[in-house]
Amino acid sequence: MSRILIVDDEPAIAWSLGELLRDGGHEVSVASSAEEALKTAGPFAPNAVLLDVRLPGIDGISAMADLKSRCGDVPIIVMTAFGNLETAVRAVEAGAFDYLTKPFDLDEAATLVGRALSSAATSGETDPHAESEELEPEDDEPIIGSSPAMQRIFKQVALVARSDVPVLITGESGTGKELVARAIHRHSPRNSAPFVPVNLAAMSEANLEVELFGFARGVSPATTSARKGLFERASGGTLLLDEIGDVPLPVQIKLLRAIERQEILPVGASSTKIVDVRVVAVTSRELGPLIESGAFREDLFFRLGVVSIDLPPLRARGEDIPELARHFLQRATAGSATKEFSPAALCELAARSWPGNVRELRNTVEHAALMTGSATIEPTDLPAPEVTAGGRDVSTTEPLLRETSRWIADQLSQFDGDGGEASLYDDFLQSVEPTLLTAALKHCHGNRAAAARLLGLHRATLRQKLRSHGLDEPASPGS
Repeated sequence: MSRILIVDDEPAIAWSLGELLRDGGHEVSVASSAEEALKTAGPFAPNAVLLDVRLPGIDGISAMADLKSRCGDVPIIVMTAFGNLETAVRAVEAGAFDYLTKPFDLDEAATLVGRALSSAATSGETDPHAESEELEPEDDEPIIGSSPAMQRIFKQVALVARSDVPVLITGESGTGKELVARAIHRHSPRNSAPFVPVNLAAMSEANLEVELFGFARGVSPATTSARKGLFERASGGTLLLDEIGDVPLPVQIKLLRAIERQEILPVGASSTKIVDVRVVAVTSRELGPLIESGAFREDLFFRLGVVSIDLPPLRARGEDIPELARHFLQRATAGSATKEFSPAALCELAARSWPGNVRELRNTVEHAALMTGSATIEPTDLPAPEVTAGGRDVSTTEPLLRETSRWIADQLSQFDGDGGEASLYDDFLQSVEPTLLTAALKHCHGNRAAAARLLGLHRATLRQKLRSHGLDEPASPGS
């Protein structure tokens, strides 16, 4: 039987976790504050700790060092409903075993506790005297988002930042891959050394080799001195290889050697040079088909992808759009009059499919901020959405979503929220359902059986809906 200490000031979460773990045969103790946990830790001697970040009094991460000194070398799982990249990094640097974002699935929590207990039984790598390091304010563009998808990205960045293994960041154009690469460098032990980005797609094969590896003195009559390549200039720091999928095969071979052996051969040189570089590669292309076609080396892919981070497109994390839009608006209007989005404008932004992802959203907001004279940005102030991106057509449902969002925003603006009865759902159906039913019947020449099949409804359901909307006209033969 293992002993597990739960530190959380939310009784419902503490109770549900406690019941889950007791059912799994564990002994559980619950504390509602870090101070209470520190008193309990010594006598209870837990084998693992589930620790919330936001607590009354001392916050969870600040208490980790004292908890470790009293509990010994035990895994601590950090829990938070307000996770961001800084929280994830602080948790990992303070020695957290893992990072659990609320709301979480209880099965996920049980699995993570099992992993923590197994780890505690087989290793003693965690430093019980690790202290949380206060982060300096950031000058770089922050990574914005609180969706579950972005919480996973924050955790991955925090976990990988402290190692030196190569990282492969994938995702559609405009999703923020370089921001993630910069965050990895910024939170790594290499952060005082250079971060050197290079766009590989913008160079020819000959120029690329020179740029990456440099050249020796006397390689041609015009070269009277040697030139350092990007690998040397990034020594001690991080080299970002942007659009790695566009690298020619001959250069791929030399890249693999440089990454594996940490040595380079400058153009025209007779001996290699040792470098100390952490490589982060980025691509918006699917590397699988390139490997199958022979255009990309499989061994380089496996070397680069020791850790892979796949950034979600903006359409897959729509709940982040308002936060991103407000952030870009604040930056666009810095030093000028404050502006804000109307509810209808935010609905319009949420309804778009954003084929250009975060980059397109930023451009849209900056355009609206520049062209709008009033303090409130309305849907009509936003530029038209992109028609295509990367050869993909924007969804034909977007105009429908846009009009629906405007209708919803208009209805919400009329609801005073005084607790009275509202019928938004029924009002919406009354507005759109008759049109859909009438169109289906017309398409099927009045044949209700065919219209029901087209709509995916049972004939009795269609009949009932027609009657409720006053559309119950005599059916055509065969209906």
